[in-house]
Amino acid sequence: MTPAPRAVLALAAISLSALILPIGLVALLATALTVVTIADARAAKRKPNVRRELPEVLSRGVPAQLSIRAPAPAGGAVRIRQSAPASLNVEPREANDTLHSTLTATKRGRHVIPAVTTRATGPLKLARWDHTAGEQAEVRVFPDLRAARRLALAVARGRFRDQGATARGPLGLGTEFELIRDYEPDDDIRQVNWRATARLGRPMSNQYRLEQDRDLLLLIDAGRLSSAPIGNEHMTILDAELDAAAALAFVADELGDRTGAVAFDDEVRTALPPRRKGGGDVVRALFDLEPRPRDSDYELAFRRAEGSKRALVVVLCDLLEESAARSLVRAVPVLTRRHAVMVGSPSDPALEAIVAAGERDALSAARATIAGDVLNARARAAALVRAAGARVLEAPPDRLAATLVAAYLRAKARAVL
Repeated sequence: MTPAPRAVLALAAISLSALILPIGLVALLATALTVVTIADARAAKRKPNVRRELPEVLSRGVPAQLSIRAPAPAGGAVRIRQSAPASLNVEPREANDTLHSTLTATKRGRHVIPAVTTRATGPLKLARWDHTAGEQAEVRVFPDLRAARRLALAVARGRFRDQGATARGPLGLGTEFELIRDYEPDDDIRQVNWRATARLGRPMSNQYRLEQDRDLLLLIDAGRLSSAPIGNEHMTILDAELDAAAALAFVADELGDRTGAVAFDDEVRTALPPRRKGGGDVVRALFDLEPRPRDSDYELAFRRAEGSKRALVVVLCDLLEESAARSLVRAVPVLTRRHAVMVGSPSDPALEAIVAAGERDALSAARATIAGDVLNARARAAALVRAAGARVLEAPPDRLAATLVAAYLRAKARAVL
């Protein structure tokens, strides 16, 4: 219990009145104030009925709603406060009676939100009592599922466009004839069915669908290089890898393919065999994956994936420079004997911005030189991986998922997997 500002002011007024009033009267006033404050404190001691509405699952970087209600007793008041760990942002954190906040997670994994704290003020506003209401709650923070689902929905509706790729596909061995329909302005000229056009007197097109029942295997490097920050202070290489993995897995679900995953550093940490509608399993298995300060053993992980049926294997890692990529280069032939292999790596927009800014002074010139050296080292590492037989795709973190989805659709359309 703590006295409220009103009680403190009243006590100060009584103390000052001792200068003009008899001491007995002052003592009587002080006693009355004490009794009334105690009575007010007893009213404030009653724990308020707190109800907190909190989502159990969040997506990294995607705001969610947090609501807390603590009705105040008649004549009283309740101040609500919700604290949070550094990995969760709650804005605002305090309110009277009802708190409506935006909850944003900056880090994947499991996080504990403390219990709600309240400060109840009695009806006379003379005393306060602090309470802890309810229990702490655990929230699970997944990769950016909103962006992943948006890509999957665009593919499902035939509206995905990236680098010339379309869910309807270029024509090839990886597509199957589905039906004849009216020509649409964005149809490929190779889709036109000339016989049906001549017979009906209007343009008609063949509609194709991508073949289903193929295997997509995601290999996620969770070694020391994946802990490096990229894009912003809260995002790491591994975050970008898992965002892309979630998007690929959800798109595979929409296209009827089987999805599996292997997460590794110097050992295999998680392994999921390809299965139909496996996107949710992949996300749930990997959402709390954290990098460890160990060199990744690509050959070990690739041996784990080698025995499955022919698949499109997407290796998500950081192509930092030649020496770091050497183990990947040595291991790629393990997979290319049976599988189509694609390496996806997030590029760093900050380095490209430094190089593009040019030389304004000695410091910027030095920074541009260092950034250029890093980009050149990445390019050489990517060239080594390509020479080993894998396709290499690099893109900024916010574009990596779309770039890999486009390559996945092209691989299906061309019967690469």
